[in-house]
Formats: sequence, C-alpha cells, structure tokens
Amino acid sequence: MARYLVTGGAGFIGSHLCESFLSQGHEVLCMDNYSTGAQENIAPFLKNPRFRFIDHNVSRYIELQEPLDFILHFASPASPVDYLELPIPTLKVGALGTHNTLGLAKAKDAVFLLASTSEVYGDPLVRPQSEDYWGNVNPIGPRGVYDEAKRYAEAMTMAYHRYHGLKTRIVRIFNTYGPRMRLRDGRVVPNFIMQALKGEPLTVYGEGQQTRSFQYVDDLVAGLNKLLHADYHLPVNIGNPNEMTVLEFAKKIIEITGSKSTIIYKPLPEDDPQVRQPDISRAKAILDWEPKVNLAVGLKKTIEYFRSKLTE
Repeated sequence: MARYLVTGGAGFIGSHLCESFLSQGHEVLCMDNYSTGAQENIAPFLKNPRFRFIDHNVSRYIELQEPLDFILHFASPASPVDYLELPIPTLKVGALGTHNTLGLAKAKDAVFLLASTSEVYGDPLVRPQSEDYWGNVNPIGPRGVYDEAKRYAEAMTMAYHRYHGLKTRIVRIFNTYGPRMRLRDGRVVPNFIMQALKGEPLTVYGEGQQTRSFQYVDDLVAGLNKLLHADYHLPVNIGNPNEMTVLEFAKKIIEITGSKSTIIYKPLPEDDPQVRQPDISRAKAILDWEPKVNLAVGLKKTIEYFRSKLTE
C-alpha cells in the first residue's frame, strides 16, 4: 500500500485519479479548495477509510504529518472560462502551488508528478506537437496566464529534479473528456453536449476548421499510472493523436445525441490554437501506452452522464 496526495483531487481528472488509486488498494489524500472542483466528485470516496479530504489552497504553505510516496499536482483552473475569470489565482497555483508541492515532495522523498498541458505549445507552428517543440505562446495575451503558469511549473519541476535530485514526472495532457466534467465547464466537449441535449444551436468559433484531438479520461488515467512508475523525468505527451476539426466534432455530437440542433458561428477568441495534435511516440516507447477508448464509445458514456445531470 502506498500513500498518494492528489492536489485538485476534487476536480474532473483529479477525482478519477483518486478513484484509480483507491481501487488499487492505496491510501489517498485529496487536497482541494473547490475553486473549480466539486464535492460531488469525491462524495463516493468519503466513507472509504483509505481516503481523506483536505480543504486547502495549495498556493499557501502545505503542512502534512504523514509520510507520502507520490504527489500529483493537478490543482489549477483548466478551462478558459475559469482562468480568464481567475487569472491571478491561476498564475499563483502554477508558481506558488508548484513550489509548495515540490517542497513537500522533497521533504517526504516522494515521487512528484506535474500535470502540465498541451497549452504549453500555444498556437503551434508544427503538427503534430512533440515534446521537443518549444511552443508558440503569447505571454501577455489573455490565455497567457494559464500557458505561462504551466511553462513556469515545468521549469521549476526540472530545477528541483536537477538541483535536488527529486524524482519528478511531467505529463502534458491533451484535450480530455469524460464523466465528472462540469456541465458549464466552457470547453468544447461539455459546451457541445449541453447545447445538443437542450436542442440549442452548437456554437462553433471561426469557421470551425481549427483541429482538436480528444482522449477519454480512462486512457489518461492509465497513462498517468504508467508514467508515475517510469524512471523518466522529461515531459511526456498523453493524448489521442486522432485529429478532427471542431466543425466535424460538432456534427458528431449532434449525430450521437440524436439532437435536432443546428450550428451557429461566432468570432474566433484571441490566441485560440488552430491545431492540436499530440505526437505520442515518446509515450509509446517509454510507457508502452496509447489510447484505447474509441471516440464514439467515450462520447456515449459522457453524454449519458450529462443527460443524468440535466434530469436531476
């Protein structure tokens, strides 16, 4: 039995990680302040004696008495809706939160995993994006608060690895979807599903020719479990390389939901990435990982979750 600390553990991905570690028989400390997470995501775990919730903002000093084997730093607003409303907390959790969790990992001699993002590539000029690509980011644009927070967090994680010899892992997560996403998350998957289920027009920005690649949350969790136990400290892309345009994706959501929704077009937001496709060669070679869940299968599970929430 190992003991895991998951910051942002009441969030979409964080709660799935907590569930995965509990199912393996481990102890889990879940740290969150519910800025974007939700108590309902972890409600099923609260009666488990191997689970403990800690209400704390990781941008403040963290003090824990018990030993820790693994620390996964997932605390951060991740949707443009959130980080545009919370720009300074987003920067703080990337800087101060990462510093505090790295310091805790050093004190506990724990393996540290940083949840980074495909957003470190900005609006990329290469396709697909490999981990060796340095990115094309506007540091002073509205999205810069998230992009640069994650880039700084990566730099600090590497500094702790090089200077202190800390066992670190960095995952660059590409678009992930699944149950427990917030209904009004603001990202393309929940937006389209909610609009389709309500029979509202699906909102496509620009001409909808910008591309995205979508991975189901179970595939991400499987990749993260492998990365935690791999002796590899450089960034690793975890995502689905099957790329499609946003317009194609909108039509697929309408098809799967059986909605009569139409599609409307609005101006493209500033610095919206035009392409997003992971090169997962490194994950294949080092982790023996690649996504397995078919898009239609994952979307049907996600749509059923959203449908159940709408009828509550």
